[in-house]
Amino acid sequence: MTTTAPAPVPTAAPARRGRLTPYWLLLPGILWLLLFFVAPLVYQASTSVQTGSLEDGYRVTWHFATYWDALAQYYPQFLRSVGYATAATVLCLVLGYPLAYLIAFKAGRWRNLLMVLVVAPFFTSFLIRTLAWKTILSDGGPVVSALDALHVLGLTDALGVTEGHRLLATPLAVVCGLTYNFLPFMILPLYTSLERIDGRLHEAAGDLYARPLTTFRHVTFPLSMPGVVAGTLLTFIPASGDYINAELLGSPDQKMIGNVVQSQFLRVLDYPTAAALSFILMAAILAMVTVYLRRAGTEDVV
Repeated sequence: MTTTAPAPVPTAAPARRGRLTPYWLLLPGILWLLLFFVAPLVYQASTSVQTGSLEDGYRVTWHFATYWDALAQYYPQFLRSVGYATAATVLCLVLGYPLAYLIAFKAGRWRNLLMVLVVAPFFTSFLIRTLAWKTILSDGGPVVSALDALHVLGLTDALGVTEGHRLLATPLAVVCGLTYNFLPFMILPLYTSLERIDGRLHEAAGDLYARPLTTFRHVTFPLSMPGVVAGTLLTFIPASGDYINAELLGSPDQKMIGNVVQSQFLRVLDYPTAAALSFILMAAILAMVTVYLRRAGTEDVV
């Protein structure tokens, strides 16, 4: 009578290595964030509580009063940045949603061409695009002449968004520049969200005698909310910290907080104030985004 040897018991090492594989895959990304995000953030936090001068050097003295002084001195620029970014975000949504809807449901074989046209501005420098708007909105340009002939500039002057029947160096010019430069950031997530909607839902709404407007209100727009949330965030966050549009299309009266931070870092050389302003802006944006996401919902945000 022969007996067979028992099969060897498998060790737990392969299973353990399998569980660790996702973490090894995440390691390069974690190292990248630590090196290029967390480390500069810590250094900037240290800079914001330093005192001294460029000649004598700066040292950490935990001078938190810099935050209050910076906020008390530059709060108009903070409020202006939030106002301009909000206006640009609303305009991007109003302009971008119909275009995204058209591309998703009506474009047909022209869909790819329209998407290329949406992203085509990205192939040109941000600075060049803004300088082009400076030419478009120039005082002797056709845009100003046409709006003046239609008496639109008189109305915008009364509303306080333009001044002296001109567009350059006014709040309207800065908001127009922000809207143009960040419009693709609104259209792309809106298109992605709308394109996922099953067309049979629209057919079902029509079979139930729902009018097109009713179908949009109760079917299309609610299902596209992830794209709306993502698009507004991708537009508002960079717009609130932008300084190129205010620098080229505005005047000193339209300076945003990004212009102040840039000036404090590169011209005034007041590094603690510049770092404090950067942290205040980041904290304010984080607080507003948190409130917005809680009210809008974050499920399936693309």
